[in-house]
Amino acid sequence: MNYKLIKLSILDYLSLPRLQIAIVIGLIIVFIVSNLVVYLRARFPVPELLSVMVLLILMLIVGLGLVGAYKKEIGTIPGSPIWIETKVDNEKNWNNINSSIYETRTCGDLASSSSMLTAYDFTRRKLSSIESGCCKPPTSCGMEYVNTTFWTEEEEQEIDNSTPNDRDCDMWRNEGNKLCYNCNACKEGFMRTLHRKWQKIGNFLVAMALLLIISHPILFVATMWDQYG
Repeated sequence: MNYKLIKLSILDYLSLPRLQIAIVIGLIIVFIVSNLVVYLRARFPVPELLSVMVLLILMLIVGLGLVGAYKKEIGTIPGSPIWIETKVDNEKNWNNINSSIYETRTCGDLASSSSMLTAYDFTRRKLSSIESGCCKPPTSCGMEYVNTTFWTEEEEQEIDNSTPNDRDCDMWRNEGNKLCYNCNACKEGFMRTLHRKWQKIGNFLVAMALLLIISHPILFVATMWDQYG
């Protein structure tokens, strides 16, 4: 089974591959325009500067959206935190996503690699956001570890339903194709994973945009000084 294709299918449900293509095309355009500005700066200094600054400001806005600097206000930029949350909260999208997570065998691989671990050793193991949210019940449930994907409720265990993840306790199933795939914790783990991915891309876009926004006006001033100074 091609797990890379399955992981790509998860992104397909959120229309993220189109965003990846748009970012690549945008970077190519910025690269071409920036080089034209440098090459033609002596002949058309002002128009060239204005054209590249418009592109760089758009690049900065997209980067800030992906970083999540305006996550409370921006919900229309694909890849931004609130946009991802809206998509994941859609029941149809989530059913497809959690099926794809199961098919990647994330929890199955975790179970295989942890089969010899004791409860103490397992609690010390560092898990990814998806492993922690989808492959085991929330810690607040107070369930007893038998093995990685099999947990039992402690006798007379009182569950505090005041916290959101405690509702996941009733959703946990000791079945390989169910586990906690429908838990809120699984959704949160999936969203955290995507947030980190797109935040890295956003950081790159912001850094490059700021660098070019600073360098091009300096180049413009140097060109004008050379021509009229």
